[in-house]
Amino acid sequence: MDIGSLIGFLGAVGMIVYAMASGGGIGPFLHGGSALIVVGGTFFAVMYTCTLPQFLNSFKVMSKAFMPGLPSQEDLVTKMIELAGIARKDGMMALEGQDVPDKFFSKGLQMLVDGADEAKLTTQLNQEIKAMKARHATNQGIVKAWVDIAPAMGMIGTLIGLVLMLGNMADPKAIGPAMAVALLTTLYGAFFANVMFLPMQTTLEANTAYEATYRDMVVMGLRNIARGESPRNIQDQMLANLPPAIQEKLENAA
Repeated sequence: MDIGSLIGFLGAVGMIVYAMASGGGIGPFLHGGSALIVVGGTFFAVMYTCTLPQFLNSFKVMSKAFMPGLPSQEDLVTKMIELAGIARKDGMMALEGQDVPDKFFSKGLQMLVDGADEAKLTTQLNQEIKAMKARHATNQGIVKAWVDIAPAMGMIGTLIGLVLMLGNMADPKAIGPAMAVALLTTLYGAFFANVMFLPMQTTLEANTAYEATYRDMVVMGLRNIARGESPRNIQDQMLANLPPAIQEKLENAA
């Protein structure tokens, strides 16, 4: 679990709830009709921006903002150097059955063992990376739809409330409470868009960028093993993708 994302989300919600409570309680900020317009309306509006399986799968994808399960780039470099040493010493067949951290790496390694040349290996693995990016973009587009539609639904709810309020101008005492209820839908829309889904979208995009870099590093390492490059050369090329602090750490450990 990504503790930072969880703390950030709970902290943001906590600050908002505290501000509500300090003004006299959260009761005035709760209204079923307003919540129904924003949550229910956004739910169904987002549903018809994509297919039903994509929509249902998007909720599983959203959980990855808190539980990304991303492999370690540092461990990848260490493992790739180890495999390069084995390949140079004992040949490609010695790589069969080696324990690797993820399916993408395992598939590429098996292709290497099965005798795939550099061009075939690179083409197939790069195609999988391209497909992954397209798949992630679709899922992130659904999350973005929540970001875009929730405030619009909030505004629709506010306009509905204003119409109802203006239709009841004969009772001046009812104007204040009716206006408050009308504004609640805007509040709900802004909350869902900017506290829940916009940070989630940003996190998912960052996770995709990280995973794409990881997979590019896998392709780079396996391609260089196929060429017979030395472990040191492979390490230097792979480290170029990592932050300077991690580069220094791995170089010192070598």
